[in-house]
Amino acid sequence: MSEENQLTAEQINRVNEQVESLMRGVVEIVPEEAFRKKIEKSVRTGKPLNIKLGMDPSAPDVHIGHTVVLQKLRQFQEYGHHIQLLIGDFTGKIGDPTGKSETRKVLTDEQVKQNAQTYVEQYGKILDMNKTEILYNSHWLSELKFEDVLNLAGQMTVARMLEREDFNKRYKSGQAISVHEFFYPLMQGYDSVAMDTDIEVGGTDQTFNLLMGRQLQDAYGKEKQVMMTLPLIEGLDGVRKMSKSLNNYIGIDEAPNEIFGKSMSIPDELMAKYFKLATDVPMEEVEAIEAGLKDGSVHPRDAKMRLGRKLVEMYHGEEAAKEAQQYFETVFQKRTLPTDLPVVDWTGDTDVSIIDLLVELKLQNSKGEARRMIQGGGVKINEEKQDDIKTIVSVENDMIVQVGKRKFAKLRLV
Repeated sequence: MSEENQLTAEQINRVNEQVESLMRGVVEIVPEEAFRKKIEKSVRTGKPLNIKLGMDPSAPDVHIGHTVVLQKLRQFQEYGHHIQLLIGDFTGKIGDPTGKSETRKVLTDEQVKQNAQTYVEQYGKILDMNKTEILYNSHWLSELKFEDVLNLAGQMTVARMLEREDFNKRYKSGQAISVHEFFYPLMQGYDSVAMDTDIEVGGTDQTFNLLMGRQLQDAYGKEKQVMMTLPLIEGLDGVRKMSKSLNNYIGIDEAPNEIFGKSMSIPDELMAKYFKLATDVPMEEVEAIEAGLKDGSVHPRDAKMRLGRKLVEMYHGEEAAKEAQQYFETVFQKRTLPTDLPVVDWTGDTDVSIIDLLVELKLQNSKGEARRMIQGGGVKINEEKQDDIKTIVSVENDMIVQVGKRKFAKLRLV
C-alpha cells in the first residue's frame, strides 16, 4: 500500500469493526479480499459504498424471510453506506426463473407498479427510506437499442447459462426454456453496470445472478462488485424455506399477537438462526442464548418469548411487544380468555351454519378452511369444542368464537 493509501490506527479499527459486523450471518463473500479492500477505501476516502438489493416485484407480502437481506442492508446503512434499492419493474415483466420448473407468467405494468409500491412501504419498516435510493431498471433497460442487447448477449455463452441448476434440469427433462429467460440474469447483471454497484446482497438462491454483475461490470470496464449471499431462512415447519404459499411464514404486517404467537411455534433448533438473521439482537446475547439452550440453562420457551418480543418490537413498537406477551401468557399459559376480545357486530341470521359463521366473522378465509379447522378440533364456541361441520349455531349476545390458538371474536347482536 502506497503511503497516501495507508490507514491510521483509528481507521484500521473502523475497518475491522465494519468487516466483522457486516459478516454476521453471511454465507459467502466473493471475493472476500476485495470486500475488505472496498471497506478500507471507503474509510480512507470518506466515500460511501453503493450497496445494491434487486427485487423482482412479483410477491408484495414481506415476511421475516425477506428481512434477512434487509437487516444486512440496514447494517450497511448504519455505517454510512449508500443503499440502492432496485425495483425490477422491467425484469419483473419476465420474472426471475430461479428455482422455477416452467416459464413464468408475464406481469402487467399495473401489477408491477402495485407490487413495487408495497415493497417500498414495507421495506421502510427496516430501512431509513430517506437515506435509500430507489431505482427502477426500466430507466436504462428500456433505452437499450437492439445493437446494445446483442452486445450484452455476447458477454455470455449458452453453456454457461445451462450451468444454472434450474435451466439445466429443464433442459435435460425436455421442458421449455424461452430465450428471453436467459436475459434475466444478463439484465440483472447489467443493472450493476448502470448503477456502479460496489456490493450486491442477495439470498443463496441468487448466486448465479449476483456473479453475473461482476462479469458484466468487468466486460464494460467497471470495477467489479463484491457478491454477498445470505441464507434462506426456514419457515415455521422447520423444513422448507419461509413462504406465504406454504403457510409457514411470519409476516411483518401481521398483528402483534399473531407475530408473537407464531414466534412461539418456531422449532427449538432454529431459534439461534432467527435471532442471528432476522433481528439486531447483539451477537453476544445470541451466543449466550444458543449456549444456554444447549446446556439447558435457558428454557426454549423463554428464548422464544425473547424472540417474539423482539420481532413485535421491530415492527410494532415496544408497547405492542409487551402487550403481545401479556396476551400470550393470559391465553396460553394461564388458559384464560383475553379481556380485550375483539367485538364484532352480528347482523345476520341468529341461526347460522358453523362454517358460514366462521367465514362471515373472517376467522377463516374460505368454507374449505373452516371445514378443515372444525374437523381438526380447532374451533370453540363459548370454550366448548365444536367438531361437527353440520352444526347450526344459535347466535347469542356476547357469544365467544375461537379459531385456533390466536383468533377470537365476541359477538354483539345489533
